[in-house]
Amino acid sequence: MTRKLTYIIIGIIICSTIGFLSSVVTQSSVNGWYMTLNKPSFNPPNWIFAPVWTTLYILMGISAGWVWAKGFHHKWVKTGLYHFGFQLLLNGLWSIVFFGLKQPFWSLLVILTLLVVLILTIKWFKVVSKVAAILLIPYLLWICFATVLNYKIWELN
Repeated sequence: MTRKLTYIIIGIIICSTIGFLSSVVTQSSVNGWYMTLNKPSFNPPNWIFAPVWTTLYILMGISAGWVWAKGFHHKWVKTGLYHFGFQLLLNGLWSIVFFGLKQPFWSLLVILTLLVVLILTIKWFKVVSKVAAILLIPYLLWICFATVLNYKIWELN
């Protein structure tokens, strides 16, 4: 149990660090460029993003730690965690492309790739632990929503 908790804490720290770094890029544009964009009627208020992402990064960290605790020497654990790491990098890249570079079209391509890799991550996590896979479902739903939002922002601008 101690080993699993250690891996979960490390997973949360890694995910939260990516989230923090993404928020630094995001904050530079949220009150400027982002405010000038045309947005769809279903665009949530800005204040909702921080609590949602905080929750999602915690769930992601728990999920990754849960899988990691099964033993990195297992083929399916490695495969799942490699996919997880790749999707986490794409997650951070999306913020850089959308908010940092101010490129809604290119960020749409990034988030579509993220969506595919996230689905594969869930598939591999399910092989190792159904609980870990289920913990990623809220993240998947949010990324689906964010993909539609990203598309509509690109379309409207």
